[in-house]
Amino acid sequence: MTTREGSAAFVAPLLVLAFGHMLSNMVRTLPAISADVLARDLGVSAEGLASLTGAYHFAFAAGQIPLGVALDRFGVRPVALTLLALVLAGSVLAALVGGPGGFLLAQVVLGLGCCGMLLCPMTLAAKLLTPARFGLWSGLIQGVGNVGMLLSASPLAWLVEQQGWRAGFWVAGGLAIAVAALVARVVPAPVPEPGPHPGLLADARQVLRLGTSRRLRGLMLLAFASFAVIIGVRGLWGGPWLMEVKGLGRIEAGHVLLLLTLALIAGPVAAGVLDRRLGHRRALLAGGHALAGLFLLLLAAGGPGGWLARLLGLPALPVSADAALLFAFGLAIAIQPLVFAMTRAAVPPAEAGKALSAVNLSFFLGGAVLQAATGPVAAAGGVAMALAFLGAMVLLGTALFLATTRREA
Repeated sequence: MTTREGSAAFVAPLLVLAFGHMLSNMVRTLPAISADVLARDLGVSAEGLASLTGAYHFAFAAGQIPLGVALDRFGVRPVALTLLALVLAGSVLAALVGGPGGFLLAQVVLGLGCCGMLLCPMTLAAKLLTPARFGLWSGLIQGVGNVGMLLSASPLAWLVEQQGWRAGFWVAGGLAIAVAALVARVVPAPVPEPGPHPGLLADARQVLRLGTSRRLRGLMLLAFASFAVIIGVRGLWGGPWLMEVKGLGRIEAGHVLLLLTLALIAGPVAAGVLDRRLGHRRALLAGGHALAGLFLLLLAAGGPGGWLARLLGLPALPVSADAALLFAFGLAIAIQPLVFAMTRAAVPPAEAGKALSAVNLSFFLGGAVLQAATGPVAAAGGVAMALAFLGAMVLLGTALFLATTRREA
């Protein structure tokens, strides 16, 4: 690592920007630990709540094209500050909401505000690091960001028990102010690039062209299912599975989700280390995603009446088995940051922001579509069916990824 890469001048801005990703992860996973009271207060079913929270991901996905253009044209600092202002507005709106319509609007504002919280540090790293070193740093960024899911496990479970679900959004608003102050102080202002620039519409078309190009096609297909399974389990159905199906209290369910979150924090760092030592990103991505899908199918099959529970002669697998499967799922799916590493390696630095936003568009469009789809799936077959559906989707995405990418030399 060069002096420049290891200096505080580089590490501090990257860490501060990763705090924004941590905040976005907390916001998007808060409904999992408060789904029952949230649905009751809003007057909707669990399936209806899945549709409402899916609006977050649709807005997140819709923001990716202008985000990629803005990051390459205006730089990371002004984009990050604008996004944090939107997160603050969305958090306040969610905390004050009085019905499904207001909560839907809050989810849209939060989705737009959070849409660049991962790509801001990723773009900064992509412009300063070589493709080989970017893999390790992308894992570190993802690991720091996933601490937000740690906050929305046991700590927010306790807060919801004591103060209600609205308190979680007030906390998110306060954190948005704190992170914005750090960004304004630590992240350097962008240096304008000389020379003429293409029009904004031309830049937007370039994002779409990159996303549909042969060099990114397989990554786009994998990304469509990759994030959807994380947010589907950690952001929505994990809580109902543990509380409604397995009979745990909110705090106990938070502890189990905490184990999953720890895997999602440590896993990306381990993925970056594996990438540096082993290479073979394509194989690592395929293997991790395939295992994640398998673990979800086993989790669903271990529920009451599931084939795995029947095979073992049990009414249902014990909660300890659920905890182990969720932890293993988290470690396996945490190979996900290598999607960004493969994307960075496929394009020159000048196109990094657009290429990363194209792939991120697929991540969150998949999250929106598949999470919304779990609502009717759960209505038809219960929470276990929703989890099995997510497992099947990530296995399908893995197969399509392997079919549309070339084996590494």
